[in-house]
Amino acid sequence: MGNGIIRRNFLKGAGFVALSAAGAAPPREARAQSAVPNSSGSEAPKLKAPANAADCHMHIYDEARFPMPPSPRVAPTNAAVPQYRLLQKRIGTARVVIVTPRNYATDNRATLDAIAQLGNARGVAVLHPTVTDAELKRLHDGGVRGIRFSLGDPATAVVTPDMVEPLSKRVAGLGWHVQLNMGGEQIVQMADMLRRLPSPLVFDHLGIPPLPAGVQHPSHAIIRELIDRGRCWVKLSGAYLNSKSGPPYPEATMIAQDFVKAAPQRLVWGSDWPHPTSPGPNKPDDALLFDLLAIWAPDESSRNRILVENPQTLYGFAA
Repeated sequence: MGNGIIRRNFLKGAGFVALSAAGAAPPREARAQSAVPNSSGSEAPKLKAPANAADCHMHIYDEARFPMPPSPRVAPTNAAVPQYRLLQKRIGTARVVIVTPRNYATDNRATLDAIAQLGNARGVAVLHPTVTDAELKRLHDGGVRGIRFSLGDPATAVVTPDMVEPLSKRVAGLGWHVQLNMGGEQIVQMADMLRRLPSPLVFDHLGIPPLPAGVQHPSHAIIRELIDRGRCWVKLSGAYLNSKSGPPYPEATMIAQDFVKAAPQRLVWGSDWPHPTSPGPNKPDDALLFDLLAIWAPDESSRNRILVENPQTLYGFAA
């Protein structure tokens, strides 16, 4: 090609885009964007993140500094704070909520350490009912604002459904919420208990209703009921967990749009980086996941509410 003509070489297997002009090296920003571990693609999102946008769901795996107990779940590698900062640079978010992953069981040290490193951060811990009041205070002082129950896979679960209500009563006075990662059938089974919990609820990954039912599944109606009662929030995250079609995840779009139409004031967005439950060998494209917000919430004021205002309310970020 002649001088000044730019060539694009898409190497999809490596999730890399090399941009080169004749006789010239790729621009510095293109090289930087291509180096995000656990994320396909390399380009920035088309949607520009507003100031103080929050990624309200991601995980840190720092095996070198915080060893993990044995688990049948394979933990992602290259998923510590330095690698996550690369993702922040790529998608433009400034605030973050770090959720202790199942591989750490009830060891929240990596989460607390990452909150301290990243600064503009909050955390969601995993606990057992035996946790002491002193430990709860230490976690609160360290930036934790909720507890998570991952109940969808009993083989790898480190908490159980019977722990939800006792712990909800323990943390309600702190202003913490209970975050639930479980499928729609479990939501239906536990509906009566969920309705009486004293703490706010946060449902992961659009509530994960069974497909193809999606918004027609009874679990979706239960979440909508809890939203209408001012009892819960929903994370616009995990599009790949709510689609059998793959990118751009049309089934997830139907679920997300229903929530946005009903209650944009009760939604937050999350990347779910480093995508520990993403099916298949290739990780999702985080730029595409962020750009889905333009489809899920076409109105700019709703997106700003989801990305900035709602995280301030739910997690206590500075206004």
